[in-house]
Amino acid sequence: MGTKLTDRELKKLNSKKGLKIFLKEDNPSISKVLRTLAYEEQLVKLQEELIKLQNWVVENNKKVLILFEGRDAAGKGGAIRRITEHLNPREFRVVALPKPTEEETGQWYFQRYINQLPKEGKIVFFDRSWYNRAIVEPVNDFCTKEAYEIFMNQVNDFERMITESGIILIKFYFSISKDEQAKRFEDIKTSIVKKWKFSNVDRRALELWDQYTSYKKKMFQKTDTKIAPWIIVKANKKSKARIEAIAHILRRIPYTGKKLNN
Repeated sequence: MGTKLTDRELKKLNSKKGLKIFLKEDNPSISKVLRTLAYEEQLVKLQEELIKLQNWVVENNKKVLILFEGRDAAGKGGAIRRITEHLNPREFRVVALPKPTEEETGQWYFQRYINQLPKEGKIVFFDRSWYNRAIVEPVNDFCTKEAYEIFMNQVNDFERMITESGIILIKFYFSISKDEQAKRFEDIKTSIVKKWKFSNVDRRALELWDQYTSYKKKMFQKTDTKIAPWIIVKANKKSKARIEAIAHILRRIPYTGKKLNN
């Protein structure tokens, strides 16, 4: 005999959203649909708080910078999309810089990132950041050992300078298991609309898993500072990771009218 449902659960299942999820899922179960509905309900409440947060940033000329780092296919982009879904697009930017140009390669490493820092009243999200040089570049031989060492010696001072300039800096690292990364890569490769995301770097990611882990540990040891600590989000479950990231942003920034359950 199955678990008896409450009147509230039955009402949710019979709602437009509940029926839509049942139709959308390949093998829907009552428990899975209820979990999805609970997630979406929680997400909407948090997104309402994000609107308050953005209004506070604009009205008080604050500057907010949020970095998203993590292994390939860890869900960084998906989290950013949920965070920005209902924000005023004129007051935030998502930065995902391409490979450096020849001119940028000859510049101070941080220069191209300085040009993207938030102005007063703005929020900027980095889908990968200067921390490419801490992990991705050395693992894939995209930079010299000397360039890596210079970066590691400068990054904490760089972050101290930007926070002292009034920028609120939040650093997320989305962490997934090797099996989960392999599963997500397979989903991407077989998806008509997502397969363009699968890059040459992605193809080598599983093979170089241990090297990524080694450089990740060095990054945490060196750059997890009091001024700019890392927030590690366990991201094997995408919905849980998104909720956790948004909740942390809301707790971290002292906007007015805050109304959180936790």
